[in-house]
Amino acid sequence: MSFVLPTYARAPITMAKGEGSYLYDTEGKVYVDFCAGIATCSLGHCHPAQVEAISRQAGTLMHCSNLYGIEQQELLAKRIVEDVIALPGKVFFSNSGAESNDGIIKTARRFGHRRPMSNGQPRYEVISFKQSFHGRTLGAMAATGQEKIQQEFSPLLEGFRYAIYNNIESLRSSITEKTCGILLEPVQGEGGVYAATPEFLRAAAELCREHDLLLMIDEVQCGFGRCGTMMGWQSIAPEIKPDLISCAKGLGGGFPIGCFWIGDRATDEAGNPLYSIMDAGSHGSTFGGNPLACAAALAVIEQIVSQNLPARAAVISERIKQEIMSWQLLPIQGIRGEGLLLGVALKPASFELPAGSLPSVYLNNLCREAGLLCCPAGPDTLRIIPALTISDETLREGLAILRCVISEL
Repeated sequence: MSFVLPTYARAPITMAKGEGSYLYDTEGKVYVDFCAGIATCSLGHCHPAQVEAISRQAGTLMHCSNLYGIEQQELLAKRIVEDVIALPGKVFFSNSGAESNDGIIKTARRFGHRRPMSNGQPRYEVISFKQSFHGRTLGAMAATGQEKIQQEFSPLLEGFRYAIYNNIESLRSSITEKTCGILLEPVQGEGGVYAATPEFLRAAAELCREHDLLLMIDEVQCGFGRCGTMMGWQSIAPEIKPDLISCAKGLGGGFPIGCFWIGDRATDEAGNPLYSIMDAGSHGSTFGGNPLACAAALAVIEQIVSQNLPARAAVISERIKQEIMSWQLLPIQGIRGEGLLLGVALKPASFELPAGSLPSVYLNNLCREAGLLCCPAGPDTLRIIPALTISDETLREGLAILRCVISEL
């Protein structure tokens, strides 16, 4: 009997070891990893630089609380601001993507108090999008535009309106006098791997300027090289300037850490920057930004930057797209996404499914049995999200398995 709460429909395997882009289960079976901890293990498993950084820091100082200055936290924040986001601002460290999204939602609400409606009442509504995913805390879940995520958790946190993704008119018509921000993913990962169009991102930024709203970008799955640029939005419309950005997953390379960035947009006539509204006592985290997590993340960013892994992800992405489409297999409808956040769109009517099975889940299970780990994204999309460091040989091995499995459908 398991004493773990059954909140996951776990595969019938248990992992024992990871090395690079391979995982080994307790029975000794080897898997090519095209999942990377759900877009988290940026450098693959047990990268020597990250292992060494964690080991060294673990023997020095793991935790001391945010009541004191933390050198590694300052170094990491500087690296994120200057080398990743490349826009002026400040960073708050959390432990996960959901916490980071809660943080930017809180910031938007405080902004709405500082810049209220014409009647003096605070603005508090955030527009997010149908099929979005922002996490499973009460705040992040309320921002998520999927009813299945919210089922039986009502009443939800109020203040969210869901527009249609990539539909400019739907977004424009969702804005009211209560709106304080627009929250979007550059690529909807959980929602089926749909990338925002450049026109849509630019329109969102323009509407924020027009209506005095905050542009809030959820980079939890897209950021840190995953989409072929340091941040996901930069691969689509690099000229826009977000006000708030949430991050996690790839930042820690498998070690739990998240963060959110607040820009320096002026919020009053005195020119006080946006980040100044989140002052002492406005937010906190016991474990967020502890020395051990920051040391792990610093090692990850150092490798991403020094090895130019975003550019490599962009090159590999095109190789994967061309390879898969060259197969001309009937079950494949197409492939979409940015960088190494890709989705193979399936034609469910082209192959037989067991009763009650979803196409993406069924194919994912077949791949796992054949020695390839992927991840479903919605009912009819198989997600391919390998490590940014995956070797050409391992990539070919994984694609060969995928082709064989789909051919046998």
